[in-house]
Amino acid sequence: MTHNEGYAYRHVLGTEAARLSLVDYLVRHFPHSNVTEWGSRIAAGEILLDDKPADGMETLRPGTVLIWNRPGWREEETPQTFGHIYRDEHLLVVNKPSGLPTLPGGGFFWNTLLNLVQRDIPEARPLHRLGRATSGLVLFALNPETASALSRRWPQVHKQYQALGSHVAQEDLYDIQTPIGPQPHPRLGQVHAANAAGKPARSIARTLERRNNTTVFEVDLLTGRPHQIRIHLACVGHPLEGDPLYAIGGQPKLADPGLPGDAGYWLHAKRIVFEHPVTRAELELNAPLPEILCCR
Repeated sequence: MTHNEGYAYRHVLGTEAARLSLVDYLVRHFPHSNVTEWGSRIAAGEILLDDKPADGMETLRPGTVLIWNRPGWREEETPQTFGHIYRDEHLLVVNKPSGLPTLPGGGFFWNTLLNLVQRDIPEARPLHRLGRATSGLVLFALNPETASALSRRWPQVHKQYQALGSHVAQEDLYDIQTPIGPQPHPRLGQVHAANAAGKPARSIARTLERRNNTTVFEVDLLTGRPHQIRIHLACVGHPLEGDPLYAIGGQPKLADPGLPGDAGYWLHAKRIVFEHPVTRAELELNAPLPEILCCR
């Protein structure tokens, strides 16, 4: 397992800081650790408030800068290669393998696509992210101007995925418009899921192949909510086969739901179409499908 050198996490205290102790604030905002664990980190001098070591007795103020100097830790192994799809002086597009996080988070720092790409191209900055288990196309800008231009036009970028859903589809096409917002999760506090009070979301799912008890779907992503395809296919009765988190209806499973980054399902960002931010030419880029998603 890879042992990294640690990382300084920076966070600005929110408005509710004034009525909470430091430990309570940390547990509320970073529930991956409990009161005892955060208390130990304060005692070890790992937590700074405005660059001064915290003792846990401070009166918190909104706007204070909190830094957690997390010591180095052993990361789970991940794939260490990726495919090159396109590159010019402005853009890089790669094919991310399943199992490799796009960005640091969830216990990963070095074993990420961002770190692997920046070893050779330090100036590369990702324009979006895919979930750890999701494979396929990821776009990187190679200069600030390209990043700004494509970020402004991101809603016009056409993104298409292929997925293996559970159960056999009864319809050939599903226009799914279930809103997505926070819902309770026993380990994380909350996760994104189907929520009538959430943000608008829309996916178009087409049935490509019906198998014994699964269906291969092609999905056009018309909005970009977190875990949108996983949630939306679950909403129409076809949660991704092997998805450890979402059940039929687009809600976290009732019994021991997994975490958003847990693997077990097949989802692939296979096609992206957009206007090049400099040349204005239309680019259509495709990533080869994993074998299990190939239709016969």
